[in-house]
Amino acid sequence: MDRRRLLVIGAAVVAVLGVALVLVYARGADQRAQDKFGGVDVLVATQPIAAGESVESAKAAGKIGTESVARADVLEDAQTSYSGLDGQVALVTIYPGEQLITDKFGSSGDAAASLPIPAGKMAVSVNLTDAARVSGFLEPGSEVSVFLNGTDTGTGQPFTRLLLPRVTVLGVGSTAPVATTTTDDGGAATTEELPRTLLTVAVDQKDAQKVLYASTNGELAFALLNGGSKVKPGSNAVTAANLFH
Repeated sequence: MDRRRLLVIGAAVVAVLGVALVLVYARGADQRAQDKFGGVDVLVATQPIAAGESVESAKAAGKIGTESVARADVLEDAQTSYSGLDGQVALVTIYPGEQLITDKFGSSGDAAASLPIPAGKMAVSVNLTDAARVSGFLEPGSEVSVFLNGTDTGTGQPFTRLLLPRVTVLGVGSTAPVATTTTDDGGAATTEELPRTLLTVAVDQKDAQKVLYASTNGELAFALLNGGSKVKPGSNAVTAANLFH
């Protein structure tokens, strides 16, 4: 009888130890899973952030958000707060879903050095409204024609004319709303806010002078081109006199 009792007690002890070991292993597995797959809130791009665009501008435009990422998928130097990016600009285009890492940000001087300016060209920037930049379809590498909406100094008549037949977009910068006021025939004024975006293009010196002069004395508009687009340099300006011809 004593031997049987000892066997029962021994079996109970083994069972308790087995349960304890299972619990310890399960807790360890949970911790290991948490260490590997537990979510970490990191900063990610929610919209494209252009090279040269500041963190502050991208944040104000709603281009940066927070996303929970599995710990195993968090990139080295991925940022969890803005403190490590204060005063920085994007050195390359950052696309939606990308984690923000320090290697892709730097000073404005670093960004200028990384801008891919073709040999013999220079980079100039102009502000365009949403419509004038093809409603956001432009991106670095796009080819565009540049048009000028201006006023003839001799006749005072408005015109639209091709300024540059084909130039390359180097960068798309920050967006900021600009208030525009128009007055109808009855004298009633209407004010609306149009977003303007900084566009940087590659041009030679002569064309740079044209772009800068035209942007100061008129309004520029870009037309997006592809390989089959046909552009006729030297064509006459469109005015009220020939609009329907």
